[in-house]
Amino acid sequence: MQKNSPEQTSSPEQTNLRPSPRGDAGRPVRLVQFTDCHLGAVPGETLLNLNTDESFFDVLQLIEAREQDVSFLLCTGDIASAGNPACYDRFYNTIKAQFPYPLAWLPGNHDSSVNMDAFAQDKAIYSQCVSSGPWQIILLDSAVSGQVHGNLAEAELARLDDLLASNPELYAVVMLHHQPQPVGSRWIDQYTLRNADALFKIIDRYPQVKAVVWGHVHQAYKVERKGVLFCSAPSTCIQFKPDLDEFIVDDTMPGYRWFDLHADGSIDTGVERIPQKNYPIDYSSNGY
Repeated sequence: MQKNSPEQTSSPEQTNLRPSPRGDAGRPVRLVQFTDCHLGAVPGETLLNLNTDESFFDVLQLIEAREQDVSFLLCTGDIASAGNPACYDRFYNTIKAQFPYPLAWLPGNHDSSVNMDAFAQDKAIYSQCVSSGPWQIILLDSAVSGQVHGNLAEAELARLDDLLASNPELYAVVMLHHQPQPVGSRWIDQYTLRNADALFKIIDRYPQVKAVVWGHVHQAYKVERKGVLFCSAPSTCIQFKPDLDEFIVDDTMPGYRWFDLHADGSIDTGVERIPQKNYPIDYSSNGY
């Protein structure tokens, strides 16, 4: 089993993934991924004693301080702790009060896809696909109602295949909530994407796919598979200690992942975390 690749805060990681001979058309497409906010129905609810609104706001403050010219903010699921509609309203309003950037999201296993879709109908939130310059970012729904593990419905797989087949000139990043391959922690790897083989079968046919990105695992992870970047982002709340068979809460800080998508198909990516803060997290917990 491949170990989680270590990542240093504030350090870019150059990942040259099957670049094509295209000239640099200016600044790269800048993506900011954050994930697994676990907001409660009312402000101030906690997860393992951590106020998830507080840590979410801290991460947004970090993004505001360090990011400029962002093309898209993308949340890869588990916005809510239990899918309450009030969570999505608070999540959206908190972000829009701080940022002018376009927002995209997809559901996680703790979310309600129905409530997210109903909320997004009246808001400028992308939930299917976004594009900028020579790139398209495809958002997939891997959540299964009532289950922790993930699965991509036939309609989602067909949509992915159609978007890639219809836009061969665009490089692609595929985003979902669940990890499509084990990350090296047995307890969370019980809850992978169950039909990952079907996903791999599609992306392996399209050389323009440069990255597959997810949330769910509450840790930064990065490997390459067949020249494609596979990675996750830290949670905006509690972190899971990597490369362990049993559940242990990590003492690393909440954060986010950024991507620079270049015109030649190459990708820079890195992880940023908030400065050390004494959150009252229950580090002795054996689950949540």
